Parts: sequence; structure tokens; C-alpha cells
Amino acid sequence: MSSLTTVTCIEDLRRMAQRRVPRMFYDYVESGSWTESTFRSNVDDFQRLKFKQRVAVDIQSRSLRSSMIGTEVAMPVALAPTGLTGMLCGDGEILAARAAERFGVPFTLSTMSICSIEDIAAHTSRPFWFQLYVMRDRDFMRRLIDRAKAAGCSALMLTLDLQVMGQRHKDIKNGLTAPPKPTLRNLLNLATKPQWCMSMSRTPRRSFGNIVGHAKGVSDVSSLASWTTEQFDPALCWQDIEWIKQAWGGKLVVKGIMDAEDARHAADCGADALIVSNHGGRQLDGAPSSIAALPHIVQAVRGDIEIWLDGGIRSGQDVLRAVALGAQGTLVGRAFLYGLGAAGQAGVERALQIIAKELDVSMAFCGRTDIGGVGRSILLNPQIFDDLTKI
Repeated sequence: MSSLTTVTCIEDLRRMAQRRVPRMFYDYVESGSWTESTFRSNVDDFQRLKFKQRVAVDIQSRSLRSSMIGTEVAMPVALAPTGLTGMLCGDGEILAARAAERFGVPFTLSTMSICSIEDIAAHTSRPFWFQLYVMRDRDFMRRLIDRAKAAGCSALMLTLDLQVMGQRHKDIKNGLTAPPKPTLRNLLNLATKPQWCMSMSRTPRRSFGNIVGHAKGVSDVSSLASWTTEQFDPALCWQDIEWIKQAWGGKLVVKGIMDAEDARHAADCGADALIVSNHGGRQLDGAPSSIAALPHIVQAVRGDIEIWLDGGIRSGQDVLRAVALGAQGTLVGRAFLYGLGAAGQAGVERALQIIAKELDVSMAFCGRTDIGGVGRSILLNPQIFDDLTKI
């Protein structure tokens, strides 16, 4: 951890991760679909929101503590579900989950993780969340839900915006696989990543732990690829959520909401929270940024369901902006993945420390002492995204 004391921002961690992680896995994280316009807008649009600085306000005692669907959190931030996390470094999901637990924020495990549900449960002491995709194989889905229950997961996060796969050019050009195929190009790249190679040599977890050996007909990596492309269900509709909610029986969060009408459906289906998200710009290129879509969804369902935001957060200031526009929680994906790729568990902890400090100090400069009291009044131009037709 001492080597990270001079790391002052998430961008520092990104550059470290770029040096240490094999190209195909770094590119997997640092990419969007098609032209990547939405991927870039997710980050850039936060900067369009300007803070209103206040002075001579007593800011001596401050608190970032909040709650997300009844879970007490050190700040209104959770680690987002991200596929292939365990390929950023060995046992990546376990290390990220431990970092989140130590810091006091929730961790969400992806269906497409390298470490399994059972792996996370065995290496943590607090409940975590599990993210589920809607697949054609409903029996496999039900067994995933049962495994999440058995592992003590406290919430199920249902991702709705992956009925078909957006094309990410870098993944195709790199021939993305987990583990990487031993081509000459890959071997040459791996030779420049000794720390990554060392971490991967110490773990047996190198494929999709929730799927291989659990899904019918998937016993190895070669059979996994064809199974995955066939399984995401384009027939998904709101009625499907009813049986998922019934099968789960606990807290349900729906992810991938970008439209006010869909937000109403999410509230009406009985979900406990919705996540304003465009899948990190990895699905529909040309869609608005998540922060631009947030005000319309807040206006449509405020008070009926918790509203969280995912996409583009690279700092505590971004968290503050999202909260100011009505988000009751946020999710960070790439920000913690940079930390993981840079320095494992210590890197994730450092990413969370950076976000918390930026959030705390920026809130103080805006004259607020409690994150619960932050609203649109801390922004000079909170109306900037109120009319999506002008964006």
C-alpha cells in the first residue's frame, strides 16, 4: 500500500493498470461499442455540471454515510458488477470484494465473473450482491438464484440491457478469451506483464466460475463461447421479472434504465431500486450519458423506488454531482477495475479512498456537511440536462 501513497487520482490508477494488465483485458475494460461516443459522453458530461462554492459555513463535522436498499454504506457508492474481473489480476473478484468489505461499501458479483459465487462467500464475511442476466436456459437461471441464496447474497441485481450484444471492436481485434489463447502476439504481450503472470500462476481460477461445470453442455472454455452467444434472451419482457422476483424472494435491483417509461415499469414491477445505466457505453452507442438521463428518471419515479446511477464516475466529484441530481446511490466499475489492475486489493482500496476524499472535500466546499442534505442547489446549472432534446 505504501507504493500507492503518491497515487492521487483514478487516472493514476488507470495508467498503472494499462502498464500491468495484458492488452486484451485492459482493452476489454477501456472500451465502448461502435464509435464509443456514449462511452466518452458518460465521462465528459459530468464536467458540464458546475459547483456553487460557499464560504464561511461551519463544515467541521461531516458525514458521507448513507444507505442503499437498507444496507448501511460508508458513502453512497457500490462496486458495480463487471465481467472478467478475475482476469485483471488473479482472484480479482475475491480481492475486490475484500476491499469493498474493508471500506464499508457493497460489492456486486457478475454472472460473467471468473471467481464463483461460492468463492466470494468463502473469502468474505459480509453479504454481497449478485448480478443476473436473463438467459434462455431458465433452469440454469433458477440454479444461479438458488446458489446466490445459499451464499447469503443480500440483493439480486437484474441487468436488462443485454438482450443482444453491442459490438466492441477492440475485443474482436484482440481475440478476447479467458484465459488468453497462447498465440505469438499474446505470448509477446504477456512477456511484458510479469506481475500479472505471477498473480495468475497462483490461482486455479481462469475461466467463468459461475458457468463452466454448472450450465448444461459447458464443461470447458471451448464450449462456453458458443453457449454464451446463444443464451442472452432477446425475448425478455417485464413479465419475466415477476417470476425472477418470486424465485428470488429478496431485495431486487434492476439495471439498465435510461427512459422515464421504463423507470415507471421498474417501479411498478416491485423492484427495490433501479439503476440509470447504459452499460458503460458498451451497448447502444449514440445513447445519452447516464448522468444526462438521470433527471428525467428522477422526475418520473422519485419517491416510488430508489434511484442509483452507473456509468462514467471517475471521481468523488462525479458522485457528488449524481447525488445532487437525485441519485440515492452510485456504482463504480472502471474506477475500481483500474485500481485492481494496478495493485490488486490495495489498488481497489486506494480507489475507494480517493473517491471518498474527493467527495468529502468537494461537499465541504459546497457548504454541506451531510451527503443526505445534498441537492440541486449545490450546482450552478442543475437544469442543463432537463431537456434531453437539446443535448
